Amino acid sequence: MLDKDMIWMLVEGTRDTLYMTLMATLFGYLFGLPMGITLMVTAKEGIQPTSRVKQKVYAIIYKVLDVIVNIARSIPFLILMILVIPVTKAIVGKSYGSAATIVPLTIAAAPFIARMVESSLQEVDRGVIEAAQSMGAGLWRIIWSVLLVEARTSLLIGVTIALGTILGYSAMAGAVGGGGLGDIAIRYGYYRYQTDVMLVTIVVLVVLVQILQSIGMMLSRKLDRRRA
Repeated sequence: MLDKDMIWMLVEGTRDTLYMTLMATLFGYLFGLPMGITLMVTAKEGIQPTSRVKQKVYAIIYKVLDVIVNIARSIPFLILMILVIPVTKAIVGKSYGSAATIVPLTIAAAPFIARMVESSLQEVDRGVIEAAQSMGAGLWRIIWSVLLVEARTSLLIGVTIALGTILGYSAMAGAVGGGGLGDIAIRYGYYRYQTDVMLVTIVVLVVLVQILQSIGMMLSRKLDRRRA
C-alpha cells in the first residue's frame, strides 16, 4: 500500500517530471523553431530568392539540415542519452537526475520540433506569402509577420504534441536514472514488484498528458476564434 513517504515521493517525482518536460520543451523550441523556419524557407517550395547563387546556397542549407534532423530523429532516446553523457556532464556536471536529463531531452526534442514547425509553416496559404512579397516585404518581415502569424494555431497544436512526446521521453529516462516518475516506476514498480506504485505512476502520467493537451487545444481554439 502507498504510505505517506511514498505519496510524497510521487509528488516530488511529478514535480521533477513537469520540470524536465517544460524546460526541455522550452530549450527544444529555442533550437527547433529556427531550424524549422530555415527548413521551410530554404525548401524548393519555400521562399526562394531570385538570385541563382542564393538558390544554390539555400539548397545546400536545406540538404544539410534535412540530413541532421533525419539522423537525430532516427536515434532511439535511450541510446541518445548514453551517447551524449559526455556533453551532459560538461554542461550540468553529472549524467543522472532531472537536471541532467534536460540535455538529452532537448537534443531529442529539437529535430522533432523542427519538423513540426516546418510542417505548420508549409500550411500557410501561398497567396498570402506572394501578396507580402508583391508589397516589398523582406524575408524576415515575411517570417515574423506572415508565416508565424498565419501558422500560430498549428504551431500551438505542435507545442501540445511536443509536450506529450517529451513527457513520454522523460518517463523513459527513468530506466537510466533520469529521475521523475519514470525513475520511480522502474525502481519500485519493476525492480521491487510494487504494482501499486507502477499503476499510480501510469495514472499520473496519463493525467499530466491529458491536462497539457487540454490546455493546448483550448488555447488553439481561442486563436481560431480570433482569426474568425
